[in-house]
Amino acid sequence: MAKEIERKYLMNLTHWPENVKGTPYRQGYLAITDKGIVRVRIKGNIATLTVKSSGTGLSRDEFEYEIPMIEAETLLKLCQNDIIEKTRYKVIAEGKGWDVDEFHGKNDGLWLAEVELDAEDESVTLPKWAAQEVTGDEHYYNAYLSKHPFSSGQNE
Repeated sequence: MAKEIERKYLMNLTHWPENVKGTPYRQGYLAITDKGIVRVRIKGNIATLTVKSSGTGLSRDEFEYEIPMIEAETLLKLCQNDIIEKTRYKVIAEGKGWDVDEFHGKNDGLWLAEVELDAEDESVTLPKWAAQEVTGDEHYYNAYLSKHPFSSGQNE
């Protein structure tokens, strides 16, 4: 079992570099409960099934398994709510690896940056493009965005 420890930030795009290459992602939720989520994701040419425990802090339990692409495509058709579409950019900034997501479709216009940590109390030097911290704000969880898209204004 892996432990996911991360902090999440809204983006300031005036400082985001041009020409960064990303990977297309599609993901949906088979189950969203008070105890956790079950997600199917296609990232480029890799498909995964993930179970995450619930929580609004920095840490959550995470179980992720690679699955055949044809199964992921079929599972996406069974998902609740909208499918999340985004481009993920993996960048190194201030000595840490960051995942930056540019959302598309109903969440178009939303950009989020996440940094994975080794410990909850680890300090992080923010790059200029990481603006307001939204760690623990459920409005910026992908599962929430699948039910309440950014364009609907319900997550503000």
